[in-house]
Amino acid sequence: MPRRKFAWEKLSDDELLKQRLSSLRVTVEGTWLEDCVRTLYEELEERGIRLRPHTWMSSEWFSPGGVPGIAIPFYLAHPRLMKLEKKMMFDVEGGTWRECMAILRHEAGHAIQHGYQLQRRRRWQQLFGPSSKHYPRYYRPNPASRRYVQHLRLWYAQSHPDEDFAETFAVWLRPRSNWRTRYAGWPALKKLEYVDELMGEIAGKRPPITTRERVDTLGRLSQTLEEHYKKKQAFYAFTPPKTYDRDLSRLFSADPRHHRSKPASALIRRHRAHIRQLVARWTGENQLTLDAVLDEMISAAASSICVPSAPNRSSFSTSSSS
Repeated sequence: MPRRKFAWEKLSDDELLKQRLSSLRVTVEGTWLEDCVRTLYEELEERGIRLRPHTWMSSEWFSPGGVPGIAIPFYLAHPRLMKLEKKMMFDVEGGTWRECMAILRHEAGHAIQHGYQLQRRRRWQQLFGPSSKHYPRYYRPNPASRRYVQHLRLWYAQSHPDEDFAETFAVWLRPRSNWRTRYAGWPALKKLEYVDELMGEIAGKRPPITTRERVDTLGRLSQTLEEHYKKKQAFYAFTPPKTYDRDLSRLFSADPRHHRSKPASALIRRHRAHIRQLVARWTGENQLTLDAVLDEMISAAASSICVPSAPNRSSFSTSSSS
């Protein structure tokens, strides 16, 4: 099927940022996203789950409370919008088939929770916690914890009971996940076994909540892309705590004897993109947040006139070329 043409495709980034979200008029239908959603439906059908979450375009990924559906971010519907997302956020969340399917399975967990009102069950609350718990602005996960499954980045299951269930469901749903072996000996296995039992119980049953409501559809969002990205950048690029000064002093030296060496600030700036991508890959942290941290590190290094200390220069070069 040929891709639909849009007038805004040929606009420059500055011109495109002036467009309103409502004017984009992109849809799930007719794009690669349609194939992703179809694959999700096939996975649900194989498990006997009757609910098929409806989907629509919005500003971000989410499944509204009380609605068994999934909102998909607009930028995934067109390569030009994905390119702008990459420029503005350094990353395209859900921009590959694998990542898109991972997020869809997670959001399907929310949709099924909403459709079948699973959070009302006592056993659900005992294992995952109260769904009414306040969502934190930030959370501090324990990467070593075995009480939660590991699916999306940043140990997202640890952020809220609803996310814990959605992540557990996603692991359970993914074909060939081999979760019984993967999580053998983990306390999280009890949650997976419960989900397996629960999905067997609701298999073939019509969900009590069947609304096809669509919340914050793209056509109703009047903000410009520029306004959208300013808000999104502000969310991720918070001012990081300055807890790395001691680490900088261990990596770099302010000794006058090294005044001829390249400044640490210049070295970090030169390898900035690679450091940001490497740390994001291993930690799952958002690249925009990491960029803010690197800004602070460059500023701190410049004010201290630090230069690479001899023992660490070769190790840095090795890691940056890997």
